[in-house]
Amino acid sequence: MEPRAESSGAGAPQPAAGGSRMKKPDVKVVLLGDVHVGKTSLLHMYVEKRFQDTVSTVGGAFYLKQWGPYNISIWDTAGREQFHGLGSMYCRGAAAVILVYDVCNLQSLVELEDRFLALTDTASADCIFAIAGNKVDLTEEIPLGQETEEQKIASFSSSNKVRRQVCKSDAIALYKRILKYKMLDEKTVPPAEAMCFETSAKTGYNVDFLFESMFDTVLPYIKKKKAKGSVGTVDLADYKPRKGKNSSCCS
Repeated sequence: MEPRAESSGAGAPQPAAGGSRMKKPDVKVVLLGDVHVGKTSLLHMYVEKRFQDTVSTVGGAFYLKQWGPYNISIWDTAGREQFHGLGSMYCRGAAAVILVYDVCNLQSLVELEDRFLALTDTASADCIFAIAGNKVDLTEEIPLGQETEEQKIASFSSSNKVRRQVCKSDAIALYKRILKYKMLDEKTVPPAEAMCFETSAKTGYNVDFLFESMFDTVLPYIKKKKAKGSVGTVDLADYKPRKGKNSSCCS
């Protein structure tokens, strides 16, 4: 399957060459997260297959993706405090939300729960959640027990790498708290291990895997919505995670 993309909004990528105007979206996917975690860069890498430095998103911008016979809108939202109130509007009716944090910034993970989770109250009652830890290219992984603390400090000081502040296990714990907040049964939704990703918008690591896993996961939502002519309940009993690499630090 070769998905096609179109986009709209300030600073958004241009439509794929030769692509026709896409129909009204069948479903909405929204990215949320603090400023500078790399939400816009992730979308640019996925749509254009190249990394580019971006400025902070003002308000929001949307990208249209054709996935098989379906049209999916992906909303890139602003992380700055002054645009915070717009988040709930962009989340309205969303079938899926990707919460993005910076693996080198623990506060960016904390903000997901403290500031951004409440914005998803306007999303679908059966909204699917994923958590993406971006900027893994900035970290330097050191196997525990193989170096002294002095050697570790020297190693970091002599490179451009930084010590990661968030492990995948932290994201998994947050995912489980989100399910409790949303009063969702862990047995009826995709497992935490399948919905917590680590990515690099700069190198492209796991970027396609993140978005395409989400698209595959919302397909039952789209099909049921089309069958009923309105938003229906997502049946994830047949959920099967995509095959791919998911890096882990402390698991």
